Amino acid sequence: MSVTLSRINASAATLTKNRTEGSVVPSSCMCVTCVDGCIGMCEIGKSAYCGHEVLYPQPLGVITAAAEKTYPVDYSHFNIMGTSVGAHGIEPDSDKAIFPAVDLEIAFGHDRGIKFRYPWAIPGIGSTDVAKNNWDGLAIGSALSGTGLTIGENVGGMDPDAVIRDGRVVDTADLKRRVKLYRDHQRDGYGAIVVQANIEDTRLGVQEYAIQELGVECVELKWGQGAKDIGGEVKIRDLKKSQMLHERGYMVLPDPTATHVIRDFEGGVFKEFERHSRVGMVTEESFARRVEELRNAGARYIFLKTGAYRPAGLARAVLFATRYKTDLLTVDGAGGGTGMSPWRMMNEWGVPPVALHSLLYQYARRLADRGLQLPALAVAGGFTLEDQIFKGLALGAPFVKLVGMARAPIAAAMVGKTIGRTIDNHQIPVYIERFGDSKDEIFVTSSSLRQELGAKEFEELPTGAIGLYTFYTRLAQGLRQLMAGSRKFALEYISRDDIAALTREASDISGIQYIMNVDQDEVDRVLES
Repeated sequence: MSVTLSRINASAATLTKNRTEGSVVPSSCMCVTCVDGCIGMCEIGKSAYCGHEVLYPQPLGVITAAAEKTYPVDYSHFNIMGTSVGAHGIEPDSDKAIFPAVDLEIAFGHDRGIKFRYPWAIPGIGSTDVAKNNWDGLAIGSALSGTGLTIGENVGGMDPDAVIRDGRVVDTADLKRRVKLYRDHQRDGYGAIVVQANIEDTRLGVQEYAIQELGVECVELKWGQGAKDIGGEVKIRDLKKSQMLHERGYMVLPDPTATHVIRDFEGGVFKEFERHSRVGMVTEESFARRVEELRNAGARYIFLKTGAYRPAGLARAVLFATRYKTDLLTVDGAGGGTGMSPWRMMNEWGVPPVALHSLLYQYARRLADRGLQLPALAVAGGFTLEDQIFKGLALGAPFVKLVGMARAPIAAAMVGKTIGRTIDNHQIPVYIERFGDSKDEIFVTSSSLRQELGAKEFEELPTGAIGLYTFYTRLAQGLRQLMAGSRKFALEYISRDDIAALTREASDISGIQYIMNVDQDEVDRVLES
């Protein structure tokens, strides 16, 4: 039976809807009866007057977005396997093998010098307003938690206060602030702040500046737009800034230097410019050269992030990252992201996460079987809660060390920030007020944070940071409980047989055993003993 996997022509993402919401054509999602005289609420209708504006999720600047498409196989098609015997990584004693004893720390990098308290990180949020407006919470919360945070593309190039000489960045305000905010709250050497670069950043020398002037140790190369095939846009409502970005080498539409464009903008014919980034053109030679340039500039650790490109592109990423000894490779599945990518592309482009991550395991296994030393691997693409984190680590074991998440941490930081604002304004919603009327009462981690940091530092924490930190403590306890149930008391013991496929299709794609075939040999030994 054929099932339509996509919902098109109407979505909360594009602020569109059908007139006959209960009756639409499955293939096109047009209203069954399209009436002459309709004002045009669907994407087709809205595009008749807003044109390309309807390509992007709305409203810009205050949202993140992810695809609505239902993939044939996702992480819900696997279940975690528990057992009633033994323990790995701890003495099999019921008084010792308790879930708080599960060790979630990881160390990776060529010298194992990068330490995280938890096996996840935020793999890249850049110059969008939603990232900038929530950076305090994201940076401080990540640093306090001892996890990684990547400053995404275009932050240096988009900074109106950046100083650029001879086409190279020599000073910044925004990038400098972002790095400092994270570092000021790091504890005991855990975590890492990473600076990512796309084509424009590379041309501007943003990473060299970050290494040599800001003391950044970790930098990340980015192929294309990560999980996205084409550069996301940023809206610019200031003519001078649009012209500045045009001068710095960005694509700005329409051309802010054209006389008729300036006239129309100043006359109110249109109110916004669009800034776009270029797509990458990867070659092994250029990749090797860039890695060497960054090492010569003083980078201690070099990462690569790639997205949901076709399998040959993934194979290149795995091989190049291995051959040129990068420290981490992040592979981001189809389905969306934190920026403003075209909505239909987010739904209809790329390899879905389970398929992509399964291919990643296959390619890593092939290189490892040849005796090659792979970098640490990270998987991303819609992860939000602890069960998905466990499954992602298990599907890619023993090569996958980290899970990348962005939308979920941003959501936690935004909620924390919003709660703080309602406390300050004495307008706490009833839903929240039942937990208390101060951040000490509302946030369950407040007492421990106040004890660890001291009263003065705790009072200065933005509530967005407390929200992210609290969310991370939930993930950590949840993951420890799942691992304890599987009798795995350290991350290194998680393996592919800790999950089982619930459908034959999921098993065929992933190579994970179908649920009815799990433990067959052991079952025979038990029953015949």
